[in-house]
Amino acid sequence: MASIRRTLSPPYHDRHYQNGETPVSVSSPSHKPFAASAKPSSALLGIGVCRLLAFVLLGKQPRRSWRRSLYRCLLFFLFGFLFGMTPFGHMNELQAHDFSLDIKPPNVNVNARLANAINHPARRGEFLLESLNLEVGAGVGANSDGSSDLVPRKQLIVVTPTYSRAAQAYFLIRLGQVLRLVPPPLLWIVVETKVVSTETADILRKSGVMYRHLVCTKNSTNIKDRGVHQRNTALEHIEHHKLDGIVYFADDDNIFSLELFHSLRQIRRFGTWPVAMLAQSKNKAILEGPVCNGSQVIGWHTNEKSKRLRRFHVDMSGFAINSTILWDPKRWRRPTSEPIRQLDKVKEGFQETTFIEQVVEDESHMEGIPFGCSRIINWHLHLEAHGLIYPKGWLFDKNLEADLTVT
Repeated sequence: MASIRRTLSPPYHDRHYQNGETPVSVSSPSHKPFAASAKPSSALLGIGVCRLLAFVLLGKQPRRSWRRSLYRCLLFFLFGFLFGMTPFGHMNELQAHDFSLDIKPPNVNVNARLANAINHPARRGEFLLESLNLEVGAGVGANSDGSSDLVPRKQLIVVTPTYSRAAQAYFLIRLGQVLRLVPPPLLWIVVETKVVSTETADILRKSGVMYRHLVCTKNSTNIKDRGVHQRNTALEHIEHHKLDGIVYFADDDNIFSLELFHSLRQIRRFGTWPVAMLAQSKNKAILEGPVCNGSQVIGWHTNEKSKRLRRFHVDMSGFAINSTILWDPKRWRRPTSEPIRQLDKVKEGFQETTFIEQVVEDESHMEGIPFGCSRIINWHLHLEAHGLIYPKGWLFDKNLEADLTVT
């Protein structure tokens, strides 16, 4: 078989024709690769990579239709990428707060809203703001300079001795309901003898009042001495923990008004007031306590001859003291640092005056409340029957069984 070799002819576009004919450019297939490879570009590089990947993955030359789709995809991707990166505005219009993730409340024109509220009264179900102050530090009782005129309330320390008897739950629940209505801070110290009873602890937990449940370990068969030791236990607790407030001895069988507890917070050192009581004959009411000129104590109410020898004619529930007197003698310039306690070796009815003599020297150190001692805010009636026992049938060891017919 004969073989024919074709020689490459030089390009004809460089020739010059003398007869004026138009030159004809003839390109051979073998001339194109060299011309295309003369100026390589990134697009050709991408096409070569795609061909290589297609050959490696498919193991054969990709079809022309698949290659055309790939070219189109790459072209549109490049066009979209360039279109997305093109800025359509000025860069100086972008600020740092445009990229902030902080949530800021909308601007509110308070003056415009307030003027609108004044001109148009509030409708039903809406609220009308009379005044609005958005200054830093503004609040209830705050001045224009940010300071506050509010004075914190003094803590009331109410001491209640109690013991097991038929009406104990009634008296404790009644007193707890009264103390619950008193604005805080208030601490209720309840003292029992020997052991803490679960019944009393349950009443205190349900009272809704901050309390401390103490136990007096001293044994005493006398009712008078028992109350003295229980109050001394509370005084020792206050002195040991340095509780700051106004100490008031509130027996559970007394009757109190809310005005009494509001007035206690006005006491600086020692406060006293008249107490309404029943005479021994139970047929008339008597007063025991101070006679006041404003807040100055100038005399005493007394009706019992056996108590006229007392220095201060005050009932146990008719006075209150500042607790710092118990544990800070230097502040009050006490002549001695001995603890202030109630005495159990004196006659009945003299525990109050001997205790007060340890706190103040005379009436000039006392404060009469309320102003002029003109109202009765505490009653000590002694209406409880002595020797009262639990009636039979009130307690059951087990639940009763009964069959009821529903009609």
